[in-house]
Amino acid sequence: MVICETKVINKTGLHARPAAELSSLAMQYKSSITIKNLSRNGIEANAKSIMRVLTLGISQGMQVAVCADGVDEEQAVHQLIALIDSGFGEV
Repeated sequence: MVICETKVINKTGLHARPAAELSSLAMQYKSSITIKNLSRNGIEANAKSIMRVLTLGISQGMQVAVCADGVDEEQAVHQLIALIDSGFGEV
């Protein structure tokens, strides 16, 4: 299992478009992937489900953790963290 933390920097947080991007990228991997909102008592969701990601209510400045478990876990976590750190092209 690989876990990495980061902070959401884009002004709108994980609204529909960024959540869709995140879920689309997560679906490319075989590993089980979750995203956890560390700023809200650590609630987590399946990163491959846009609806689940949206329920986390992640906004700008919130701390998140991406966790992956499986054959491509390292690549999955690093790519998802890079996407979040990029601000989803909104920064």
